[in-house]
Amino acid sequence: MNSLVLFKKTLQDKGYSSTRARLAVFNLLLEAPGPVSMHELIDGSRGKADRVSVYRTVELFEQLGISQRINIGWKYKLELSEMFLDHHHHMTCLTCGRITPIKDEPQFEAMLQKIARTNGFVVTMHQLEMQGTCSDCAA
Repeated sequence: MNSLVLFKKTLQDKGYSSTRARLAVFNLLLEAPGPVSMHELIDGSRGKADRVSVYRTVELFEQLGISQRINIGWKYKLELSEMFLDHHHHMTCLTCGRITPIKDEPQFEAMLQKIARTNGFVVTMHQLEMQGTCSDCAA
């Protein structure tokens, strides 16, 4: 099922329609080369959605599992959830803000499951965020 069809079905199944603002934000997230800030979403939605609509749309998307937040200190960026993207983690440079995706590694995922089992915990989802300094900023 293509992403747009899945998006519309997800909204419909939860009793929501695919409004102009929701489509605009979804398409910006879908076409982005990586996680985006609220500022980027608001700028990219000009003419299709106002600032308040973008914030409300993002809140709804997070509630429905369409998008997810990537925390960077007290700020955050947004990307589509694993409903639309392959499972991955992130490394964030605290100097320049660049976010680098980390591909899913089976050994790492197995280790996380083992840690959860050892602690009597059942994992339904997880997100790993590594923060530090990228090689460009460290130079």
